[in-house]
Amino acid sequence: MIHRLPFWVFAGSVLLALNAGFINSVALLSFVNNAVSHVTGTATIAAEALTRHDWQLLWHTGAIILSFIAGAVISGLVIGNEALKLGRRYGVALLIESALLLFAWYGFTHNTFHAEWLASAACGLQNAMVATYSGSVIRTTHLTGIVSDIGSALGNLLAGRGFARPQFILQTAIFFAFIGGAAAGAVGFRSYGYDAVLFNGIWVMLVALAYMTLLFRAAGREH
Repeated sequence: MIHRLPFWVFAGSVLLALNAGFINSVALLSFVNNAVSHVTGTATIAAEALTRHDWQLLWHTGAIILSFIAGAVISGLVIGNEALKLGRRYGVALLIESALLLFAWYGFTHNTFHAEWLASAACGLQNAMVATYSGSVIRTTHLTGIVSDIGSALGNLLAGRGFARPQFILQTAIFFAFIGGAAAGAVGFRSYGYDAVLFNGIWVMLVALAYMTLLFRAAGREH
């Protein structure tokens, strides 16, 4: 349970949730019309395609799922332990995610299916990167767990079992950040087309640089 929430955890979670909502919105509105920030719906589509022997759709949706897993593998290789801690190589992971999104932007602008795979890999990396803090699970690329935790917290409050305010504030902020990012993605796509994805790559790069700057300043204070 979170009792005291460092600003870098809060800010990073919100900024990354904005990013996930944005890229997922663009992907859904794109020529492929599939989600990339989570795999539940995609897995359902893949299963339905299997029953119809639609091998092309099965291959494409299966590749989206495998790309998400590949992104999570990259996160595990770069960062390792799932517990959030200042000093871990989140900056490196975010720079890789930024590169994946920039390649996805190039793919989307050229109407190639691998663009969605790259975007899915970026989301898988991000989702695995932000895992736990003080025993609480923090996810930034989908809202199912977040909404469940918000509901559970409110239920405990109504039952008089206490209320973890910092955790509730963080999860609520992630929820609205994802929704806000999705809305911004829809507006960006209508206004700029696939060039909106370029904003995603730059956004994540700036978050990576901000984290690296924070580490540099923290190291300077120690010395």
